[in-house]
Amino acid sequence: MHISRKKPAYPLTPALRQYLRDYDRDAPLPVSYADLRRYSNSFPLRDRTGRDTLWQTVYYEPQAMHELSEGLAEVYALLKMGGDLSFTEHLVADRIDFCHFGNSQPFRIRILNQLNDNYDFFYVKQADASRIYGLELEHVLSPNSMNFLVDGTNTLIEEHIAGIPGDDFIRLRLSQPHLNQVRIAKEFVKFNERCFARLLGDMRAYNYVIDVTPDFEDEQYRVRAIDFDQQSYEGNQRMYQPRYFADNAAVVDLCARLLKPENVRQYQTEERTLMARRARTERHRLRALLDVMRAHDLAPPEKVAELKAALNHHHRTQKFDHCDSMGDLVRQNLWLMLGPRTLSTVMP
Repeated sequence: MHISRKKPAYPLTPALRQYLRDYDRDAPLPVSYADLRRYSNSFPLRDRTGRDTLWQTVYYEPQAMHELSEGLAEVYALLKMGGDLSFTEHLVADRIDFCHFGNSQPFRIRILNQLNDNYDFFYVKQADASRIYGLELEHVLSPNSMNFLVDGTNTLIEEHIAGIPGDDFIRLRLSQPHLNQVRIAKEFVKFNERCFARLLGDMRAYNYVIDVTPDFEDEQYRVRAIDFDQQSYEGNQRMYQPRYFADNAAVVDLCARLLKPENVRQYQTEERTLMARRARTERHRLRALLDVMRAHDLAPPEKVAELKAALNHHHRTQKFDHCDSMGDLVRQNLWLMLGPRTLSTVMP
């Protein structure tokens, strides 16, 4: 499968900006993405084992770093504390990392609480409409709340999503004897279903994390997407089904070995039912989002046509023929997968 590594960043339309204001995602920020690009030096950041993380720790002139630290503490307060600045006097940005890899080229900010040496992360990115639609669809339709802000300088602030990177989990933990492999297989089936229903692409192993929660007898797992740049952009239908990516092969083999076809169908139905319930609960928000998305040009016409034909073939229908945009395709795919009765108030 070929992935468009150079996917363009799509600008935010006035309608999308109004949607973000309506749902409290818009805020003036004291630091912009462009401000962070003015670093003076950098060096590779390595993990505890000495492996290159593909991130660069960046440095600024002392006065610039002081001003950035104050501004980034305020950004953190806007993101996490509703803008309450009374706590920022003991918060400092003690490390800033930059990643050249991927489309969004993010900065990762480590915020340190000087009272107890505890730290947290958030990300500063260039605002891309594709990514924002992906974040919003994740927030509305998945079990995961997404916390982010956008401002008028086209700067996107995202909360850190905690978890074990998928590629590390597969490489280091998947074969461990204590791991409940059936639960991992079940969650991957449900994750695959969520991605395909809302057409989130490029879920290779390093684009999601595994959230592990100890339970009273065992562990529970949840697969969470962390990269939303490829929300409904590619024309190849398989891009939206994580099971087709080679670096997920070990988990796919696990599913094939441990789950019977009736198990797979059960877990797919469970996930569709949960998504449909969320869609009903957030029907006004979802309808507003899809209305904006349908009018937004988010992919070349040839990709829209390719995906339209593929989805018609997959669902054995011609209902995608009337779709003219990626937003139309997402809407129709949700309609077919989650059920017309459930979504009739969202998509009359």
